[in-house]
Amino acid sequence: MALIVQKYGGTSVGSIEQIKAVAEKIKAFADMGNKLVISVSAMSGETNRMNILAQEIQDTPSLREMDVLLSTGEQVSISLLSMALQQIGCDAISYTGSQVRITTDSEYGKARIKSIDDQRIYTSLDEGKVVVIAGFQGIDENGNITTLGRGGSDTTAVALAAALKADECQIYTDVDGVYTTDPRIEPNARKMKLVSYEEMLEMASLGSKVLQIRSVEFASKYKVPLRVLSSMIDNPTGTLITSEERIMEQAVISGIAHNKNEAKLSLIGVPDEPGIAHKILKPISEANIEVDMIVQSVSAREGLTNFAFTVHRNDFNKAQDILEKVRGDLNAKLVQSDDAVVKVSLVGIGMRSHAGIATQMFEVLHRENVNIQMISTSEIKISVVINEKYLELAVRSLHSAFNLSE
Repeated sequence: MALIVQKYGGTSVGSIEQIKAVAEKIKAFADMGNKLVISVSAMSGETNRMNILAQEIQDTPSLREMDVLLSTGEQVSISLLSMALQQIGCDAISYTGSQVRITTDSEYGKARIKSIDDQRIYTSLDEGKVVVIAGFQGIDENGNITTLGRGGSDTTAVALAAALKADECQIYTDVDGVYTTDPRIEPNARKMKLVSYEEMLEMASLGSKVLQIRSVEFASKYKVPLRVLSSMIDNPTGTLITSEERIMEQAVISGIAHNKNEAKLSLIGVPDEPGIAHKILKPISEANIEVDMIVQSVSAREGLTNFAFTVHRNDFNKAQDILEKVRGDLNAKLVQSDDAVVKVSLVGIGMRSHAGIATQMFEVLHRENVNIQMISTSEIKISVVINEKYLELAVRSLHSAFNLSE
């Protein structure tokens, strides 16, 4: 008998038929003697529908009232799923985040979990019930409803697994695991059986949309075994995300991630003096624009430098306007901007013990005549910025060169 936490996203419970199918899947686990805690998202499309309703009432609704509104989506899902389980003879009970005291801070729209009261959950489990809990939501110390922001249901599931010391946390999505790269780009991409927390954190931060980074951070911190599976197919294994110590054979490269939401900005001919990076990036930061990769290089003229960085493509125009003002303040030569770039990254814990990975990556891209504009590295990652028209060529070539299909 195992204690398992399962999470089902909006596409998994997007219709009554899908809710019934999920109930059958849960019952099969329960019939094997497992104790089950289920975290559920709102039905697919519900959150968008409620956002539209709010905008029809108020241009800028208060964050508190938005949390009250958005939290109702999960309440619908948990009640319907509990009914579906009861209908097929599986005893179940639903709880909202406030009913099981998922306590958070008071940052409406992006609250963080502080504690979970597990007493009510354990009582229901001991009574032989499947416990169905609303994901994405909690309650602050003053009794206000809060929501956890993007990926909140994943975070709820992992937090529940950590609090309950569950044997495994299973995240059911519309994909059947973590692949060596995006199968839509490289048909020979291979589903991985095991991925380390650190690798998954890098892949999530680099654009892999299988899991939200906050849930992986939570799993890594509390050493929660995390499995990604598909709710659409019968898939008993998926991909297990676990501690590095449990992975006996560590591949040099585990996967290739990419991010299309990149834009590059360069300030040409600024004074090469202490504090110049602060002067350039401070107004960018004050505008709440997150900077990713940074490169500073010496230009041909003595005493001057070129400073380049990347931002999310949604922030490109705003960052460009700010940089033009900075150019005037610093008497720099010009601003160069490019929103047709992408980031491609190699990820693998095996890099720690293997030299020459960067050289091999650069050789492959050179052979394909792909120009590298920026480079960033960490202990288990190498990222390059290239023109977006070379994305598929770069990913496929690197996937082949590092034998990731095998």
